[in-house]
Amino acid sequence: MLWRGGGAGWYWPLGILGALTLSGIVDLLQRRSTLRRNYPVASYVRFLVESFRPEIRQYLIEGDDDEVPFSRVQRSIVYQRAKGVLETRPFGSQNAFYKPGYEWMNHSLEPAEITSHDFRVDIGGPQCAQPYSASVFNISAMSFGALSANAILALNEGARRGGFYHDTGEGSISRWHRKNGGDLVWEIGSGYFGCRDAQGRFDLERFRANAIDPQVKMIEIKLSQGAKPGQGGILPAPKVSAEIAEARGVPMGEDCLSPARHSAFEGPTGLLEFLQTLREASGGKPVGFKLAIGHPWEWFEIAKAMRATGILPDFIVVDGGEGGTGAAPLEFIDHVGVPMREGLMLVHNTLVGLDLRDRIRIGAAGKITTGFDLACVLALGADWGNAARGFMFALGCIQALKCHTGQCPTGITTQDPKRQRALDVPDKSERVARFHKATLRALGDLLAAAGLTHPDQLGPEHIMRRVSGSEVRSLAALHAWLKPGELLSGTPGHAVFQRFWTEATPDRFAVPEELLARRASRAI
Repeated sequence: MLWRGGGAGWYWPLGILGALTLSGIVDLLQRRSTLRRNYPVASYVRFLVESFRPEIRQYLIEGDDDEVPFSRVQRSIVYQRAKGVLETRPFGSQNAFYKPGYEWMNHSLEPAEITSHDFRVDIGGPQCAQPYSASVFNISAMSFGALSANAILALNEGARRGGFYHDTGEGSISRWHRKNGGDLVWEIGSGYFGCRDAQGRFDLERFRANAIDPQVKMIEIKLSQGAKPGQGGILPAPKVSAEIAEARGVPMGEDCLSPARHSAFEGPTGLLEFLQTLREASGGKPVGFKLAIGHPWEWFEIAKAMRATGILPDFIVVDGGEGGTGAAPLEFIDHVGVPMREGLMLVHNTLVGLDLRDRIRIGAAGKITTGFDLACVLALGADWGNAARGFMFALGCIQALKCHTGQCPTGITTQDPKRQRALDVPDKSERVARFHKATLRALGDLLAAAGLTHPDQLGPEHIMRRVSGSEVRSLAALHAWLKPGELLSGTPGHAVFQRFWTEATPDRFAVPEELLARRASRAI
């Protein structure tokens, strides 16, 4: 009837269809939202749900912490900073001040004045010929292959603009890492990608060819990572593209294996000798290692090997068991590896006790997103912090949890050309740089409020924690701290050192005699 009579009712569906079509075209042409480019029109359903922010925020305050992930709040903070949105929170704090675990910084009645928030730390001990001045906030290890080419391009360009470093992850240096020229820390894992021979063994000449590149500022040996410590990895053959094969030095179309342990060295002494070899072959650049703390006596064995050999790493990055990945078993994500703070304090205390702390820098990684997160790890002994998740949020990650499927809706963790093409590199690189700058500004504001002028003035006495409804303690009082040289004059009162330090040996990774005896007695 409407068709014959040309009634006005016919124009309504045509108008709606036309509006949707126009909206879809606009979504495809704009560059600020990857989600809208990959899902024109349909993405507005998500935006509509997210518009109910007051209700979500109230649920975060009143609901069970286990029901709603805190990462939703973290992601919101990163988005605001990356987009340059005014950071405000109406009606004051939404933290549970009287809940055990709540932390804060005390302020000074004489706040300091800080003119520059470009806080930096010099990395490179007495055995290093090319020290590096690093930002106190950098991009943690994420490999090309795990991330798309466009994600790597945006991260590296953001690092170049902001003057901070970009860790390659163990997938080695790809053409996308090199294109924009941002500072790189080359991570070398047990697969020796980028410096291996046809059998997967370490190749010194191939290492040297990459390491002398001026863009590579430091070399990091990965012993273990927080997301899956003690486990290797595999990139299935269908995912080994020509570009990934080129970067890693592996055959295209074959499974790419990363063993659980290194083959280029054995034991603590072997690790340090390998480290010295890399330092010399790189022309004297800072070389260190990354690890998630596991058995404390194995870390003690490495520390004793430093004293025995005189070979010192320029830096140690402590990764936390709370680290994330798209490729780890559930049990490893939830129940393997020491949390970052405990691992950081153990490493810091050990180096202090050996009088080596002033010669070795410490980095920390594990859910560092805000200026306060960064302040906490610096107060506990780190010289700088690394973040992976925070910078992924800056790229636009919505935590769709599709990382392992190749169907990431924001083009970040996929090798699908169509999906990653929607990630606009110029826009996202600006967001990465902006997030870094805003986070350091927030750190500077915290320092100034506390009467400090640089992060190296932070100590555990500056961070307070509510232990119970009626008890508050500083981190200085809550944890045990070694005095300089304390391990050189005997076994300290710290419980972990009392139990494992004396029996640790520098020449091999071994189970302490006390534990072996206990096992034998149980067997009897």
